[in-house]
Amino acid sequence: MKGVRLRNAQAAGAATGQAEPDAGFAPGGPPASRRSAAWIAAVIPALAELLVGGYRIGVPSLWRDEAATISGSQRSLQAILTMARHEDAVHVPYYVLMHPVIAAGGTSATVLRLPSLIAMTVAVGLTAALARRLALAGGLPGAATIGLVAGLALTAVPLTTRYAQEARPYALAALCAVAASYAFVRALDSPLRRWWFLYAAALLLAGLFDLFAILIVVAHGISLIWLRNAGRAVVRRWLAACVVAGALLVPLAVLSAGQSGQLNWVRQPGLSTLGALVRDFAGATAAIPVVAVLALAGCVSGLGDSAGPRRPALTAVALPWLVAPPALLIAVSFIHPYYVERYVLFCLPALAVLVATGLVWLVRLTGRALRAGRGLRPRVADVLAAIPSAVLALVIVAVLIGPQREIRQVSARPDNLHAVAAVLARHERSGDAVLYLPRDTALAGLAYPAAFRHLRDIGLGRSALASGTLRGTAAPPRLVASRLASVRRVWTVQWAHPLSRSTAAPSQLTRLLSGLQLLRQWRIQSVVLRLYGASSR
Repeated sequence: MKGVRLRNAQAAGAATGQAEPDAGFAPGGPPASRRSAAWIAAVIPALAELLVGGYRIGVPSLWRDEAATISGSQRSLQAILTMARHEDAVHVPYYVLMHPVIAAGGTSATVLRLPSLIAMTVAVGLTAALARRLALAGGLPGAATIGLVAGLALTAVPLTTRYAQEARPYALAALCAVAASYAFVRALDSPLRRWWFLYAAALLLAGLFDLFAILIVVAHGISLIWLRNAGRAVVRRWLAACVVAGALLVPLAVLSAGQSGQLNWVRQPGLSTLGALVRDFAGATAAIPVVAVLALAGCVSGLGDSAGPRRPALTAVALPWLVAPPALLIAVSFIHPYYVERYVLFCLPALAVLVATGLVWLVRLTGRALRAGRGLRPRVADVLAAIPSAVLALVIVAVLIGPQREIRQVSARPDNLHAVAAVLARHERSGDAVLYLPRDTALAGLAYPAAFRHLRDIGLGRSALASGTLRGTAAPPRLVASRLASVRRVWTVQWAHPLSRSTAAPSQLTRLLSGLQLLRQWRIQSVVLRLYGASSR
């Protein structure tokens, strides 16, 4: 059946003067050559991401969210599940995954970020495979080339590097979203039910790593409506897969809803929110016009022929995937703020697919114009036709070199906890104490614990393990006051710009410091570090 469809597509291409659908690396070649082209199209971008994402992966400082990964993952599995009842249930599946990683490799930045790098590497390769599959299904020429360029385009975006180099679950969620989309497209093109089972499994995993990633089912639902010819059986199977995945995610969703206070720092979106999303998905402000034009060209050329049974058009899959989840989450956030850019990272591969399709379409359009207008030889025309797309690709790469370099700096994350630990290591003395203002800032002591290990935590009530929380619980102010009276020097750790009231320094504790002498103060990016000493009278 698949072979019949491919032969029909080839015949249609011949009739219209277009290249056969998989033309690119091996135009007109035998099936073995096309399979080789498919592998090359996926493997080259994956290797590129492994190199680009792996370069200086351990250099950027760990920040507070990655410190939470350390706290949540280095306890026993039973303790992780116990914590889910009190705090951060939404990330418990990720902590369970990271538990053996930390047990085997420790908590260095490189080790912590390796799972994200591997996930993003596979996601890039699978994006290339998906783009090629969509191009083939839509009857687009140069399918292997579209796949290759899509993978490389995703690799080039600094946002891809950022989350490939972060010990949080968003790269894994992106991988699962791409896998779900790939299984969805294969299920539309195949009578085998296994693709729907794989689709349901990918949806489940995407939701486990990022609950908001389940919004991709909305995009796929729009794709089914767009295609119109999917058939009732396909719709029933899609609905069944969504229901199964959704039902299995209900316990996690219920637990997380009960802990929604953790998102009290999220603000209602505005125009700047949308502007930041567009900028970061494009890679840089200067790249927005080029990326927008290419994505629009990709939308137009990717419409394909969706009239035939089981033939998903590239645009019908990629455009809803790119637009629907962010639009829905932003719209809901006007009622109750939930939108954070990293929650929709899983939509970025769709933009890479559209941009790649636009670049290849530009080559084809230019080639036709050259052959029609100048009577050039086909090979000469093909070489000249690639120049505009190559120039645009080079412009994008040139614009993104700076942001790619910046994302790898030590201070590239919101917090530079490495520098905080370095200051402590240089200036602390035996017998010093530490007071976290508020308890939330205890995460600063988890990323690089060696510098904090000898400091007495006078603000601690119950430990993180005993309380089933990430940071431990705060001691009552009276107990803190009695502890403070027995120390000669105390360090305080505060956020320079608290995101909410819960992350601001409690006034009851700051008043306890009024009788002490401020010896030194450091402002290290988002952290204010102060050293107090007993007043000399």
